[in-house]
Amino acid sequence: MRYFSSRTDSPLLRIMWGNAFLLSLIYLLLGLGVEIALRFHPSSFLRRMSLSLDSLPARALELSGAMEPLRAAYFTGRISEWGVRVVFGLTTMAVIFVLAMVVGTLMGGVRTLLARRALRSRS
Repeated sequence: MRYFSSRTDSPLLRIMWGNAFLLSLIYLLLGLGVEIALRFHPSSFLRRMSLSLDSLPARALELSGAMEPLRAAYFTGRISEWGVRVVFGLTTMAVIFVLAMVVGTLMGGVRTLLARRALRSRS
């Protein structure tokens, strides 16, 4: 017998987590592919694509105030390029997960509102 209801049993929450995981995996694999291709076949297209992919985490770090310390650490040699890539990857995953949760919560709220409205109109 259960004495409490867990919000993690919600099908909507499972879908939101699954979508966020899938989107972040696709984004990171695309970024990895672009970086590998850039190492072996540098081109202006791949450079622009790399910059485009980096703009999401860079902007998020900028808005949170973490970009300047990261930039300073990189230019002083306290963090390697690989370390910056890891920070960017984790930031991208966090942004995607937060966006998925916000959108999923809003859509769940709209769904609940419409379901309540439909119930009221039937009675």
